[in-house]
Amino acid sequence: MTTKSRKNLQVQRAGHTTIRYTATGPGTGPALVLIHGWGLNRGDFDAITDHLPAGRRVLAIDLAEHGESRSTRDVWTIEEFARDVAAVLEAEAVDTAIVAGHSLGGAVAVEVGRLLPGTVSRVVALDALHYMGLFPAQSAERTEGMRRLFREDFAAGVRGLVEGGSPAGTDEALKDAYFEKMSAVRQPAGLRSIEGLVEWDMDAALAETKQPITVFAIRELTAQEAIDRYGDRFKIVLIDLGSHHFPVESPEGTARLLAGVPAE
Repeated sequence: MTTKSRKNLQVQRAGHTTIRYTATGPGTGPALVLIHGWGLNRGDFDAITDHLPAGRRVLAIDLAEHGESRSTRDVWTIEEFARDVAAVLEAEAVDTAIVAGHSLGGAVAVEVGRLLPGTVSRVVALDALHYMGLFPAQSAERTEGMRRLFREDFAAGVRGLVEGGSPAGTDEALKDAYFEKMSAVRQPAGLRSIEGLVEWDMDAALAETKQPITVFAIRELTAQEAIDRYGDRFKIVLIDLGSHHFPVESPEGTARLLAGVPAE
């Protein structure tokens, strides 16, 4: 593996929003766009990028109030995060892209596909979209319960997310590291973006997303219910690369998965 040269760039949006991103590879041509999960940042993709084939154009993006991106906006929906990504694609004059997102970033990737149907050729979700308690539209009672949990005990809410994404036998030190990183997300964006996720109507978004969607899902964390419900809407590929945070735990394996996704 060779550490590749990266350019750290930024684009300005309305609402005092500065989106920072990293560009690797050629400055033109089809792009692989990488979107991190909730409470995480674009640095999680550095090792993956280094394992991708030479000459691959890659854009890794910090969503608003994650990593180095900053914003004072009031809207924290999945759709608004997609506009963060779209701003980068416009700044980079990208005309063809595969958009891949981890966790919450998978939802954002779907919305980018819906927003830019002429630019996005395929959507990839890295252990996202198949969690039945997070992604399909939830009942008002369940949505309010999730809001209440994070509002009243944010740390407990984050710990629950980490535990829910950890197969049996996951290293406790790894789980603690994920907890520390995610619980440090800046507020109010951290709370508001979780609310935006549980309020997101994935079924409605999928109905308007025409690109093929591939979901790389941790086998032990994937319920048959999700396969039965969504198997005809997106391709679910079961993998054994670690926990929900497998892009960090297995960057080489993740790079192989991404490199094998066809552009069309």
